[in-house]
Amino acid sequence: MKQDLTGQWALVTGASSGFGVDFARQLAARGAKLVLVARRAEPMQALARELASQYGTVSEVQSADLSQPGAAHALKATLDARGIRIDILINNAGYGVWGPFLEQPLARTLDMMQLNMVALTELTHAFANDMAQRGRGKILLVSSIGAYQATPTYAAYAATKAYVLLFGEALHEELKRKGVTVTVLSPGISATSFLAVSGQRATLYQRLLMMKSAAVVRIGLRALDQGRASIVPGWLNAFTAFGNRFMPRMVQRRVAYQLMKN
Repeated sequence: MKQDLTGQWALVTGASSGFGVDFARQLAARGAKLVLVARRAEPMQALARELASQYGTVSEVQSADLSQPGAAHALKATLDARGIRIDILINNAGYGVWGPFLEQPLARTLDMMQLNMVALTELTHAFANDMAQRGRGKILLVSSIGAYQATPTYAAYAATKAYVLLFGEALHEELKRKGVTVTVLSPGISATSFLAVSGQRATLYQRLLMMKSAAVVRIGLRALDQGRASIVPGWLNAFTAFGNRFMPRMVQRRVAYQLMKN
């Protein structure tokens, strides 16, 4: 059963598109008030108007480049000044860079690493502290099925998501004793703007396994409600992640390389 979130504040990063929009919609449908955070303000403002009209949702729109050092703590200070205490943190912001590592601009790869790992860590630290002091709270970290194996052409991206997976599972054990639930959601390829941003055209393998964004988000929120440490949505994705346990790492990376080629 879906938990009633009436009166609770949920912060969603990457709220201008993809999973972030669906997280906002599904949380709003359950009564949550929202803090929407992304670089682009206009899509979030349109989303806030939609949610206000459909659900009567109160939304705070915060335009922020979380890849900038210190942006997470600046966001926390802004919300503190407004008396907004976050009950649910959806750490969704992130993107991938596709292609041979040496052919990618290093600055773009470092920006991705800053957003996918460092900003996520800063946000988690800032808001988990408050949650632990209150003895309750929920945090969902968005990783990727790529976290389960080395992935040539997504070498740095997959490595950032492996960090998110291991970081989140470790925090699940640390923080559950303080009343805080941490859940890691590791989707496979989904119908979002991920591929367009990364620079990859969908392969046959990706087209066959592609899931709808709303379905992935629904599975992630259900896992968060259930207090699970991690979840891989979609039975084919889950089978792939589980099957890696029985495959030599040398084979894993070679298979992944073939599947990622256009």
